[in-house]
Amino acid sequence: MLSQLASWVETVIEKIGYLGVGLLVALENIIPVIPSEIVQPYAGFVAQKHGFGAVVLMVIVATIGSVVGSIAMYAIAASIGPVRLRAFVNRYGSWVGVSEHELTRAENWFDRRATIAVLVGRCVPLIRAVVSIPAGFRRMKLLPYIAYSAIGSLVWNILLIGAGALLGDNWERVGEVFSPIQKLVELAVVVAVVVFAWSRVRPLLQRKRAK
Repeated sequence: MLSQLASWVETVIEKIGYLGVGLLVALENIIPVIPSEIVQPYAGFVAQKHGFGAVVLMVIVATIGSVVGSIAMYAIAASIGPVRLRAFVNRYGSWVGVSEHELTRAENWFDRRATIAVLVGRCVPLIRAVVSIPAGFRRMKLLPYIAYSAIGSLVWNILLIGAGALLGDNWERVGEVFSPIQKLVELAVVVAVVVFAWSRVRPLLQRKRAK
């Protein structure tokens, strides 16, 4: 499946060039299944054939695509908004062990660290595709959100597109480097979910044993 996806990405970039890269990067920010470790390095490989200016233009186009995709995710989350999210948690939160108090704590945490969360989150595999959601839920001010999202995305695109341009025919090696990093992030997310779930199940088990 990954091989087929890579072939599709390559075809899109070869057929419609910069526009294809912009569209793919925008989609990657909405549908995380499209891997940036394929899109951007291959875009860099294609661009380097036409000189340094083409690589710079590719970075700019990819960054614009990143911002457009992140704004789309922000808008979806913002349309739900904090009131509807709180109502949802009040009604269904007990099913997954999330209380209104914990939601408030999470919201306060994000409000205090929104800038760094967006800026750094846009440079982290997997996280970069979902950090727009809490920003939208909290309706973070749009201009700062766009600015920090653009800066983080620019750093990410320079790294991946630049690496693809430097490696040339060996652009696929970029994915070999970033794949372990993404797996570590995925593992960290899984561990966090397991720890959270255990923190909810453990008191229930203790109460049951006490009876």
